[in-house]
Amino acid sequence: MLKISFKIAYPIILAGIFIIVAFVGFNYENLNASFYIIFVLLTVYTFLFGFATGQNFARPVKELLQKADDLSRGDLKSRFYLENKDELGELARVFNKIADEFEQSKNANESVEKSVDIKVKARTQALEETINALEQKVKNRTVELQRIAGELDKLKDQPKEDEILELKEKIKDLKRELNGRKEKK
Repeated sequence: MLKISFKIAYPIILAGIFIIVAFVGFNYENLNASFYIIFVLLTVYTFLFGFATGQNFARPVKELLQKADDLSRGDLKSRFYLENKDELGELARVFNKIADEFEQSKNANESVEKSVDIKVKARTQALEETINALEQKVKNRTVELQRIAGELDKLKDQPKEDEILELKEKIKDLKRELNGRKEKK
């Protein structure tokens, strides 16, 4: 920010030195020791006045830049108040208006975000209840299928009716054969 101070101070200093040199040029024949003392004092005064004026004009700009930097970093309470009626005062009012609108926008976004979050949670809860109901149905069906599978396994181990009838026929045939052998003996 020193740059802006120098940009303001340099023209003031150069103008002061030019005026001093112009007076020296007009009154060149009457130069004496007291004039040189006044010349040195005026030169020092011109430098000090130039730098002081540069600092005076640059200070509000520095403060405004600092507040703008604070705002850009997320400090929504950052404001810059300047009572001047000049361009810097107008710039300060515009800056404060931008900061107000930015804060309102941020607050509106947060409220919308909260609203959306609540809606999403409500919908998610309904979906979770549906998922839980479906999972319970799947568990019930799985238990039922396991029971049916167990019954089928038991039925596999039991002989089938055709096999039973066939075995009965074989037993009858064997009994006849045995009875036929007993009679032959």
